[in-house]
Amino acid sequence: MSVVNSQGPSIRMPSPSSSTNGPIALPPLIASFVEATNSFDLERLIDLFSDDALVNDQLRDYWGKTAIRNWAERDIIGEKLTIVVTKIVTHYSNFVVTADVDGNFDKRGLPDPLILAFYFTPHNELIAQLIILRNRRDI
Repeated sequence: MSVVNSQGPSIRMPSPSSSTNGPIALPPLIASFVEATNSFDLERLIDLFSDDALVNDQLRDYWGKTAIRNWAERDIIGEKLTIVVTKIVTHYSNFVVTADVDGNFDKRGLPDPLILAFYFTPHNELIAQLIILRNRRDI
């Protein structure tokens, strides 16, 4: 469940020693990505990417802002995609964000809830690479 506190957006994650959830602040770049996506703000979303960024979604590459804009306009904004972050892991300077995803896209054959992993590589406070995968739990 997403939570907003005085330090900005955060998420709740189980603590290792108990079943109670405690808030963990999202890094600013990730929080901005989630907020822009959930508010369907194409310009704000595109501004988060470097000029030569790479997005890989549904096993397709989108290189550079023009291709990323077309992808985001069609698959993020056009499908009214929403993201609820459930987990975030920092791996060196990268972030792996697990989220429940919903929207107006064709859901036939997809699990409910649809859980996707967003692999962010930041560079100079912008997204240099974003890979989006549906990790399978049944194999």
